[in-house]
Amino acid sequence: MKKVRVRFAPSPTGPLHIGGVRTALYNYLFAKKHGGDFILRIEDTDQNRYVPKAEDYIIESLKWCGIEPNEGVGFGDGSFAPYRQSERKTMYLKYAEQLVESGNAYYAFDTVEEIEQLKKDIENAGSHNISYCATSRMMGKNSLTLSTGEVGQLLEQNEPYVIRIKLPASQEIAVTDIIRGQLISGANLMDDKVLFKSDGLPTYHLANVVDDYLMGITHVIRGDEWLPSTFLHVLLYEYLGWGESMPEFAHLSLLLKPDGKGKLSKRDGDRLGFPVFPLDWTDPVTSEQSSGYRERGYYPDAFVNMLAFLGWNPGTEQEIFTLDELAKAFSFEHIHKAGAKFDPEKAKWFNEQYLRAKPDVEIANNIRASVKQQFNLADDDVRLSEKFLCKAVQLLKPRVQFEHEMIEKGNYLFIAPISYDETVIAKKWNPAAHSFFLALQESLPQLTDYTTANAEQLFKQVAANMNLKPGDVLQLFRVILSGLTVGVDLFGMVELFGKEEVNKRIENALQTIVR
Repeated sequence: MKKVRVRFAPSPTGPLHIGGVRTALYNYLFAKKHGGDFILRIEDTDQNRYVPKAEDYIIESLKWCGIEPNEGVGFGDGSFAPYRQSERKTMYLKYAEQLVESGNAYYAFDTVEEIEQLKKDIENAGSHNISYCATSRMMGKNSLTLSTGEVGQLLEQNEPYVIRIKLPASQEIAVTDIIRGQLISGANLMDDKVLFKSDGLPTYHLANVVDDYLMGITHVIRGDEWLPSTFLHVLLYEYLGWGESMPEFAHLSLLLKPDGKGKLSKRDGDRLGFPVFPLDWTDPVTSEQSSGYRERGYYPDAFVNMLAFLGWNPGTEQEIFTLDELAKAFSFEHIHKAGAKFDPEKAKWFNEQYLRAKPDVEIANNIRASVKQQFNLADDDVRLSEKFLCKAVQLLKPRVQFEHEMIEKGNYLFIAPISYDETVIAKKWNPAAHSFFLALQESLPQLTDYTTANAEQLFKQVAANMNLKPGDVLQLFRVILSGLTVGVDLFGMVELFGKEEVNKRIENALQTIVR
């Protein structure tokens, strides 16, 4: 068997949609599973839609996700460089002319105005198919309707032209898709697509087929929006004499809106508050900004794990996979034919699982700089120590889905409250509670081993000594320490703060509440 070679071939026309990242991921997983090569090729033949910085964005996105190609633009040249189609443009004309010489393509000299008039003439004649095709091309200005001498003269005069494929008037074209099985289309349902443009560049159809052949691509894994074009590509392989080298095709279903009604778009993300791009993107022309998963705080491995399950499953109950595990488990048999609904809450769930599995010390190191900046702490502040941060992380892990939420939702661990939940104070505060916290202040210094369990035991003992139930003052204690009615484990927080900080917070609260 041939060595597996696959490619991800995006156009640099804007930011990379997460659907495109999923396509790249499936190519990567398939190549890795079979010990093959994964290539990044930039298909930039449509210069009218070219967007500056889009190519760099694509490269940076793949690097952040950890799905790096073996070769290609931004990842080092292999034996088939260059990998940017605009740098390969001189090679495509000969293949287009080869198709003309074999009678499978033709020169077309029609101007835009002439094509528009042709469409009107066809429509006026009562035809519903107004495309440039087998039934209408003999009405056009092309090498099928002009004499050899006229064609030669127009070429010598550098008259603008395109090269179109000459489709058979009636023929069934079969495509075998790994995911969808055998598909058949009639050539009479297709138009004579332009293969080579008047600007000297090939269209996607010709460049795609030529490059896949020359680069030894064995499997084409791409979105199902390209499925209709595949019938044309099959003909091109045959017309160019490459039928024996035709790759296998696998077309992936669409990523759908959360309600399942239509393709997932940027507008859906803007409307519902989630990103549809891997990284932040600022449009270089309009300055419009779009958010990305990286900047929202997602781990790249959680993001990739989530993407893998949008249209595929391993056939087991397992959901959390490393990239290596995904490669081992990946197969086309478990790719769904139907579109995959995107669930933004499930995306958060994946990140939450990765956060909980990550070592506390790693997260502590990750958030240290933000804690320092957020609370304006000195370098030697105990709240920046590894011991304090690791304990804070341990307490906050069950309550957050992202690292940055530890600072947002757990700010009371790093700075004392200046206000207290008034509802709880109004409902629970009384002279007995006041006396309890004064007694607790006196008792705390007696603890020699200041642990969660010992602090809780002392709290209950002081309450018992004053004929109070722990529940009578438990919520008040939380509010006194944090200002809030909910939060991390209460006595874990007591252990984190230590005697001095707990006493200070009780003192501050008592002065505020009594006043």
